[in-house]
Amino acid sequence: MLPAVRLISEAAELAARRHNGMARKGRGNEPYINHLAEVANLLATATDGADAELVAAGWLHDSIEDTETTREELAERFSDRVASLVVECTDDMSLPKAERRRLQVVEAPKKSAGAKLIKIADKISNIGARVHADPTAEERADLIDYTDWAEQVVTGCRGGNSWLDTRFDDVVHIARASL
Repeated sequence: MLPAVRLISEAAELAARRHNGMARKGRGNEPYINHLAEVANLLATATDGADAELVAAGWLHDSIEDTETTREELAERFSDRVASLVVECTDDMSLPKAERRRLQVVEAPKKSAGAKLIKIADKISNIGARVHADPTAEERADLIDYTDWAEQVVTGCRGGNSWLDTRFDDVVHIARASL
């Protein structure tokens, strides 16, 4: 097992390389890596830096879903736990969006404690990225739709970290106030 700082640093580097050139939804043409950095930082803050594997999985949580990265590669390079957390957070992209969303709501309560924290951090980041000072009608509709759905997912993930639960509530409040 790699030392904690190396584990996180190497996860960040792999995430940056694999997501190179990708833009995130919500904030114009912001590089996708910013989302991964935000999720990892939320997890590091929520755990006070005590869980390097969780933070590494935060960096990598979209790598299987969005890139050619495999579970086996993550297990070999990082750890079985990191790989398992990423797999738990990976949607089956062969399914229609509505079904992927439905499954996230249904399966959230069954996830491991770590995967639940990643899910909450992911939703905090994604809602925050959708908040605009002067949203268009389309941006408003997207924010309402995403926030309503994220609340359903997070309902099944709550209770593992009060700081993260509060941050989620805060970003939902900000999102609703921006409308």
